[in-house]
Amino acid sequence: MKELPNPTFALSPVAMPRGSLHQSCHAIIPAAAFQRPAVGKIEVTWAHHQDEVRQAQRLRYQVFALEMGAKLSKKLPGHDVDLFDDYCEHLLVRDAASQQVIGTYRVLTPTQAKRVGSTYSDTEFDLTRLRGLRERMVELGRSCVHADHRHGGVILALWGALAEFMARNQLDTMIGCASIPMQHQGVSCGHAAASIWRQVKQTHLAAIEYRVTPRLALPVEQLDDSLEVEPPALIKGYLRLGAKVLGAPAWDPDFNSADLPMMMRIADLPTRYLKHFSGKVLPGHPAVA
Repeated sequence: MKELPNPTFALSPVAMPRGSLHQSCHAIIPAAAFQRPAVGKIEVTWAHHQDEVRQAQRLRYQVFALEMGAKLSKKLPGHDVDLFDDYCEHLLVRDAASQQVIGTYRVLTPTQAKRVGSTYSDTEFDLTRLRGLRERMVELGRSCVHADHRHGGVILALWGALAEFMARNQLDTMIGCASIPMQHQGVSCGHAAASIWRQVKQTHLAAIEYRVTPRLALPVEQLDDSLEVEPPALIKGYLRLGAKVLGAPAWDPDFNSADLPMMMRIADLPTRYLKHFSGKVLPGHPAVA
């Protein structure tokens, strides 16, 4: 497969657009188009300059550190920054009126994963069994939405841009760590995470050839896994889209969360959801004649 262009050796100055994987992308979408309550319109763009990445990092800090209590690097005060950021593509959703970044994802492509030496998920799980997928596999990470904008429109806008990105670059697999806070739905000490793991492994566990193991496992055998709690909204959304859970959760002490390893393949995407995304059947989907 032809390697994707490299957009991120070092993020370029604001005056110089980054060489990018993206065609011109600046869509303005009425939030009502997603049939969820929202205010105004939203814009979906890919970051092309360092200042745009900084806006995403500030939103991440606000959500992960101030709201969730994560212990983040102090490299840049008020920002969530790690070594993977300079190698990732950063997807932004803005409020069209204020231009505030209200949602973000970062995407690590196969070529860039080779350059940085691993994915973030590799630091939490042994991904040896996924080695055959890596040439067409991207990692999704650092997903977050501003507290005032957590409606379906923002998430669907992010997923729509991701689907277009996957189709255009002939990629077919997405992986990532989906977090469950240690304090979830009023339940503390990891019992909620253990209970969610019990539920999803019965219905959405991947085939054994794709199973991975945590490097620092959540001690689920010591926790009460009998609680009837719902997974976080992002995990429920992934599961509706055909995602699979790749194994037991890891414990992430910095983010005070349990992380489920998840994989979503284009071939598993339910056909009924395609209309929400790129407007066409994606390459690799069985609906393609």
